[in-house]
Amino acid sequence: MTPCPASAPETHPATGLREAALQALQLRDPPAKVAATHALWQRLTDLPDGGGPVLAAESARRLEAPPTGLPGRPDRPALVPPADVPHRTPFTPEGLAAQIHAIAHIEFNAINLALDAVWRFAGMPADYYRDWLRVAHEEATHHGLLAGLLASMGHAYGDFEAHDGLWTMCVRTQDDITARMALVPRTLEARGLDATPLIQRRLRQVATPHALRAVEILDIILRDEIGHVAVGNRWYGWLCEQQALDPVAHYRVLARRHAAPRPRPPLNEAARRAAGFSDAEMAALTAA
Repeated sequence: MTPCPASAPETHPATGLREAALQALQLRDPPAKVAATHALWQRLTDLPDGGGPVLAAESARRLEAPPTGLPGRPDRPALVPPADVPHRTPFTPEGLAAQIHAIAHIEFNAINLALDAVWRFAGMPADYYRDWLRVAHEEATHHGLLAGLLASMGHAYGDFEAHDGLWTMCVRTQDDITARMALVPRTLEARGLDATPLIQRRLRQVATPHALRAVEILDIILRDEIGHVAVGNRWYGWLCEQQALDPVAHYRVLARRHAAPRPRPPLNEAARRAAGFSDAEMAALTAA
């Protein structure tokens, strides 16, 4: 694994918000990354006018990727191909911990995805950066809740194997912000809208205190993820409008170009519509 800082770096007061997002992205230690992400959001909200003038001034600057590589990750969990992640039933204590760990891993990666969207892409409106800093802050909250639940079960993040599918798509779309908005929040993260109610149903059947606490945390995650997918929809639509692209047709082009996964039924139509998917987009998803 490429070495990255393990703990929060010293940040000079003049360090830009986007630079600070890159610094947080490089952190290897999950609690340090969570704390740095929350601090970044607090720093933004403490600025006059919601940080709009600062973000607008920073948006023109293109930042260079660090030579150490991205993102910062702990030594564990071990990353394996998706097909090699062991399938465990949540009806055993170990299997339930593995299920919660898998969600914690998704949320840890989601922090990285949001931070990457902030530092990597220059020239966007201030609201774009504010949206993604808020998403990072909320994803950090989700990971913290799940890490706490794992700790109450005698486990920690890193105890089980995981895969790297979310970051793989991040790398594929690193040179095309339109593809990033189309295929990370609107595709990979939107799959969580579909999967979460199914996971919750199974956890209610498990019915242990830890399983029911997981259901409560997933309620929070589902509520927030609707907003995160809506952020992706907002900026994908804005980018398509700027380039005179048809969103539905261009999405098909991008999905083929970057080998995006197809949605798995059943779709959570209510959540997807709340996140801003149009009738045409829902029809295309259903047909796919």
